[in-house]
Amino acid sequence: MSHVSSHSPHGQAPLRTVQVLGGGSAVSSTHVRSLASGLVARGVRVTVCAPSEADGLYDFTGVGAHHVHVPRSSDPASVASLRSVFADADLVHAHGLHAGFRATLALGRRTTPLVVTLHTRSYAEGARAHLLRLLERRVAKAAAVVLGTSSDLVDQARSRGARDARLAAVALPVPRRAVSGEDPDRPASKVRAELGATERPLLMTVGTLDRRRGYDTLLDAAREWRGLDPAPLLVVAGEGPLRGTLQRRIKDEELPVRLVGRRDDVSELIAAADLALLPGGPEARSVLAQQALHARVPLVAAAVGSLPDLVGDGAELVPYGDAGALAGAVVRLLGDPARCETLRERGTRQAAAWPTEDETVAQVLSVYDELTQLRPLT
Repeated sequence: MSHVSSHSPHGQAPLRTVQVLGGGSAVSSTHVRSLASGLVARGVRVTVCAPSEADGLYDFTGVGAHHVHVPRSSDPASVASLRSVFADADLVHAHGLHAGFRATLALGRRTTPLVVTLHTRSYAEGARAHLLRLLERRVAKAAAVVLGTSSDLVDQARSRGARDARLAAVALPVPRRAVSGEDPDRPASKVRAELGATERPLLMTVGTLDRRRGYDTLLDAAREWRGLDPAPLLVVAGEGPLRGTLQRRIKDEELPVRLVGRRDDVSELIAAADLALLPGGPEARSVLAQQALHARVPLVAAAVGSLPDLVGDGAELVPYGDAGALAGAVVRLLGDPARCETLRERGTRQAAAWPTEDETVAQVLSVYDELTQLRPLT
């Protein structure tokens, strides 16, 4: 299949795509930046609709995309902004359920093809669960193609009425260096010293501080391993609504845990750690899990959703919400260098089987190609 490019054999103008970001999570924002970069390099015009701060963090304009500020909400002004950007688009690609819903509203009766990529499963309880299902059905039916980053997201899209739902290849992009004057090659020993873990094991976790990520389980586990000598230090990178609650628990129970907030050197923090921990999370393709395996850092993770498929035998899996099992796995691995080495080897093998950024862009481009084959000459 010939890919659409700026030098189309039919003399067509470059394909004009609009990428819409919803909640702007690190997973979807990083993916959109990688996608924009690859599409622009292949002669596709890319406009990214996202809040201004997202462009500041992910620099979509730096890879050649055009950025339009659109706030994160379904208010009429935000939908109207999208509608005006969509006016001359050949294809719209929304990332996440809420972005998909806003794109659906903004497209209205237009026949412009809509692609929706789902990165995470959404959760709601009570009356909100019913609204969430309605939202999922509306988006699934409006999309020409739904791309799910795990098989359970693909199955869910089909069950909500998607005409065409496929498994998406989504690569973990190579981390960008922070533009903060930080030494890009500062050694692991320096990172550990900065975090206060020179003479003790360093455990690392990353993620939004919210209810679904298992932080309570993590702190319960930290209470169990604080008796070790020396006690491992757990460093948590991320921000979120639970920060105050977690900080109080850490102080009241004197737990060996540090909350370091949002960091732009996460890949270096993980690489410096003895173990990476993932107590839960809604992403189908956890960035932390991928970074840990790429960095050859043994991973202890809760066996939730599609995570076991992602990591295979390259991580130590424990039941979700089981603090005893999590603490036990940490203590065992810290005392078993041979098992850690086995996990490193298996993790490296597993990571080598994941899609590359090029493969991710190629798959998306082939979907665009299919949906725009009958595009009129412009």
